[in-house]
Amino acid sequence: MSKVSITRCSSYDKNAVLRAVTDALELLGGVETFVRRSERILVKPNLLSGKPPEAAVTTHPEIVRAILIVLKEAGVTPVVGDSPGFGAARSVADKCGVMSVCNDLGVEVIDLKTLEVVPNPGGRVFKRLEVAKEALEFDGIVNLPKLKTHAQMHLTMAVKNLFGCVPGKLKPQWHLSAGVESSYFAQMLLDLSIFLSPRFTVMDAIVGMEGNGPGSGKPRELGLVFAAADSVAMDTVAASILGALEKDVPILEAALARGMGSAKAENIEVLGVDPAILRIKDFDFPPRMHVNFAAMLPGFLDKPLRKSITTRPHVNALVCTLCSICVNVCPAEVMTRDKRIIIDYDRCIRCYCCQEMCPEGAISPKDGWLKKALSVLS
Repeated sequence: MSKVSITRCSSYDKNAVLRAVTDALELLGGVETFVRRSERILVKPNLLSGKPPEAAVTTHPEIVRAILIVLKEAGVTPVVGDSPGFGAARSVADKCGVMSVCNDLGVEVIDLKTLEVVPNPGGRVFKRLEVAKEALEFDGIVNLPKLKTHAQMHLTMAVKNLFGCVPGKLKPQWHLSAGVESSYFAQMLLDLSIFLSPRFTVMDAIVGMEGNGPGSGKPRELGLVFAAADSVAMDTVAASILGALEKDVPILEAALARGMGSAKAENIEVLGVDPAILRIKDFDFPPRMHVNFAAMLPGFLDKPLRKSITTRPHVNALVCTLCSICVNVCPAEVMTRDKRIIIDYDRCIRCYCCQEMCPEGAISPKDGWLKKALSVLS
């Protein structure tokens, strides 16, 4: 049976966070259960973009500090690394406060940038994976996600955070390969997570993100720290607390389809705080991307009704600064800049890379009028 521990932490006070993280790991047997002295361990936080800690876009620096302290005390040599969606790891780490922590503790920060194609014979769907060579050169990985909403995956938590071990320039290609099928992308994320097999995960849910995540949502105080060796089990427990159904979270839906026991609550032992008293009834989720009503249409109606029956990225021209980051990251190359940002919705694959990387929060998922009506009935 998989185990997930939950501890409370009401602020990012340095001592409070260290205590909450240490307690969460002790409930699982202590950090020594997962690492050995003299090992080199990659610490993989969420370094999506260079936003300040209070924006809740990245793993908070005090969570990173706590993990680095715990690992160093266990005789481990930790190195922090990621492949940000935009910018270099050191630059993003500097802007979000992680670099200062690493400098204090004498810990190196690296970019996960070099492509390595690796066989994945145990993969359910993907028998080969494209992974950062740097991530494979360590004895193990410790995963440090931030709990946030995500336009395509509904939530980004333990499993999704490991997508940062794919070199930055390859991420759009994976989105392009997945196309409009969020289930296909979810299967890749599951295969990647199982292949990388982090030693353990500690998730920053002291302040999470709701609404227009993962880059432009609203910070939401949750006051929780999660820890687990099983990434799917952690995602299952956290999603349940937030009130998300498995069918709304493509990664969990894919895990259930595979018959993975840790995607079912009855197969998970929760230690620490009882999740039953943590249920949140008003968490603000993005639109339900998994409901693909367009796939249900007969061919002759598909194109005329597609815009009204699907969710699509919408650009708020009053907020947009025409920086063109969205145009440059679009894997399908369907965005152009003129006096405003123009999207060819007939070719848009609904990957939401544009929304994820928009520095101004000017792009958000928007349901077509007919999908809104059908969603109410479904």
